[in-house]
Amino acid sequence: MSPADEKFWDAVDRIRAAEPRYRRECYGFVMAALGWTVQALPAERLADPAHRHLTGGELLQGVVALARREFGLMAPTVFREWGLVQGSDLGAVVFQLVAAGQLSARPEDRPEDFEGGPGLLAALSEGLDLGVPRRPKPRPSGDPDPPGTEA
Repeated sequence: MSPADEKFWDAVDRIRAAEPRYRRECYGFVMAALGWTVQALPAERLADPAHRHLTGGELLQGVVALARREFGLMAPTVFREWGLVQGSDLGAVVFQLVAAGQLSARPEDRPEDFEGGPGLLAALSEGLDLGVPRRPKPRPSGDPDPPGTEA
């Protein structure tokens, strides 16, 4: 573990000692998602530090995309276990890291930037195909059997 990693995890442990609501792992994942999301920015935006800064909505989308990639169908379960169920939870984690000196924020950035829209768990679940076959709808009594199913 590098000194920077130790410093980060020490900061996370201090945060959690004061506020243990979120699991330790979620802090590391948020940092990984931040880096992953920044690296996915267009080259011209990535080259300009003033425009490389992510909005709360952009980070939220990046967190959802990376979680779905890394955890697949288990993403909602993992996030529920970590205590991250709403965008406001992600905002709380981000601003805890800001207060601990692990992330920076612009003066206009607010935890509320992560609120609104669907809940985090809903965003993680949206459009996932669980592979469960659907039951055919029951036919009202008296309807004839479909062709080829006569006894």
